[in-house]
Amino acid sequence: MPKGDSGVRCFQIILIFGNVVIAMCGLALTAECIFFLSDQNGYYDLLDASYNDDIFAAAWIGLFVGFAFFLLSFMGLIGAMKSNKKLLLAYILLMVFVYCFEVASCITAVTHRDFFVPNLFLKQMLQRYQDPGGIDLDEQNKNKATTNVWNRLMLINHCCGVNGPQDWQNYSSTFRALNSDADFPWPRQCCVMKEEGQPIDVAGCQLGVPGYLYTTGCYEMIAGPLNRHAWGVAWFGFAILCWTFVVLVLSMYYYTRID
Repeated sequence: MPKGDSGVRCFQIILIFGNVVIAMCGLALTAECIFFLSDQNGYYDLLDASYNDDIFAAAWIGLFVGFAFFLLSFMGLIGAMKSNKKLLLAYILLMVFVYCFEVASCITAVTHRDFFVPNLFLKQMLQRYQDPGGIDLDEQNKNKATTNVWNRLMLINHCCGVNGPQDWQNYSSTFRALNSDADFPWPRQCCVMKEEGQPIDVAGCQLGVPGYLYTTGCYEMIAGPLNRHAWGVAWFGFAILCWTFVVLVLSMYYYTRID
């Protein structure tokens, strides 16, 4: 195509617009992944203790990819505006490389969200909550982190266990091995608390009287935010991939038509 051709101008406008959208989407993806990785609820410790923290790996990849899309879009802009074959070739090759990483991020996010089932968190809670031991320092740290997360989770969200306080009675657990049912059949964090952090009625909580014991499980408070973030990383990533694919194909065609 001659550089003054109207077809060239049309392709330039399309590619400029396409790369501007990629740049904005890259920034948005980066911001979304940063928010997810900030882990404001502290759920990473629960997934890490379950050896199922790949959703955070997907977010780290998404963070890298989003920033890479933002930077590479400027290369595509300049290459299209100047009809520079070398710059466009570098842009296309680098974009394909980054594109593959984003595909991996989306697939990881979509597949691993299916692991967020009640039994995953239940098994981990029963094994690790208040467990003072561990075969090594890493296991001890995981037990301690899991206990701290569950204590905070139950207090803040006014819930108890994964499915409810019955979890502490229906299954064997480290907590039951270390504590007498006659003392407290469930953690004190399951009790309805006063403002100063003490149970409203200790006896009522011990007996499981409604109003003195939180009877709702914490599963929805855990899985809800994790699933929303996983869907965000996955499906927003897929939307960016679809748009980027079109821009890449047009860039390749434009590259072959430049004299």
